[in-house]
Amino acid sequence: MSTGTERNDLDTLPGDRSLDTPATTTSDVPRVQGTLPRWAPWGILVGSAVVVGAVLAATGFSVGLWVFLSAVLYAVATYVTSRVVEGGRKAADRLVTVIVSAAFLVAMIPLVSVIHTVVSNGVARFDATFFTNSMRGVVGEGGGAYHAVIGTLIITGLAAVMSIPIGVLTAVYLVEYGKGRLARAITFFVDVMTGIPSIVAGLFAYALFALILGPGVRMGFAGAVALTVLMIPIVVRSTEEMLKIVPNELREAAFALGVPKWRTILKVVIPTTAGGIATGITLAIARVIGETAPLLVAVGITTGVNLNPFDDRMATLPVFSYYSYVAPGIPREPFLDRAWTAALVLMIIVMLLNVVARIISRAFAPKTR
Repeated sequence: MSTGTERNDLDTLPGDRSLDTPATTTSDVPRVQGTLPRWAPWGILVGSAVVVGAVLAATGFSVGLWVFLSAVLYAVATYVTSRVVEGGRKAADRLVTVIVSAAFLVAMIPLVSVIHTVVSNGVARFDATFFTNSMRGVVGEGGGAYHAVIGTLIITGLAAVMSIPIGVLTAVYLVEYGKGRLARAITFFVDVMTGIPSIVAGLFAYALFALILGPGVRMGFAGAVALTVLMIPIVVRSTEEMLKIVPNELREAAFALGVPKWRTILKVVIPTTAGGIATGITLAIARVIGETAPLLVAVGITTGVNLNPFDDRMATLPVFSYYSYVAPGIPREPFLDRAWTAALVLMIIVMLLNVVARIISRAFAPKTR
């Protein structure tokens, strides 16, 4: 008896789980979801395009409709296939990825179309003559936009020289010093100026100089003033947002070392966000360099080179392109070619400005290990 009792006690020792733990069955093991192979999304895409193409071939083929229906069928097929193989969570992730990618491609369509159209039409006159000759004495083929390129650079440069210091200092005041009604009033007027139509800025500059120099005045500096009105709110807003993201710990550390506030702003705050400020300034310049309406009103157009922005009319690339397109001579083709090339040059200038902004951003970015 004792032997049997001891055996039963040993069978139920705490370390022995043979009696406490139930037997594991196949139904209790969680099912492991599968994974689609890497080629599956591409295979589904090709299959969707083939199926939609075959259906449209029998009913009437359209490229736009084919792309749209293929995308819809691809999204549905991807979701269903992933849900069966991988589960609902992964299927939802794949569906959202497809939607986001499709939205990106739709947004890229007009950009790629504009670039392709401008480059394909503007490359015809993208030669040395276009950059070395003006339109003085030219009535047909030949000529160039040397005077317009120089005028654009001069007027935009003057606008940048006037607007960048004003915009940056205004943003510094609003973030570091501004409090009370004055700061709120400045913020309100900056917001109002952001929505001013460009033609209003041109009319303002023309009216201002007409009061001083008389009616009918046209000069490059008036156009620079109009562009300055458009640039200042963009510079203020972009610089203000960059200064706001500077951690207060940096300012407090400088104050703790006895550094004056103006020196903290100059040596700590602004260098920390120099890349963002440079990017905002570049966007402001790119925003106004292609403006036509204010320059059309305040500057006008001329066929020769004028390097003095304070004397008479100047040519600019936007106005040069506008007049070449709406008032071409005979034959029309040379004027239209010059208009497209002027637009292409404007795009290249904006691209170069973005490259310069990236270089400045890397040069002035905080050095960290």
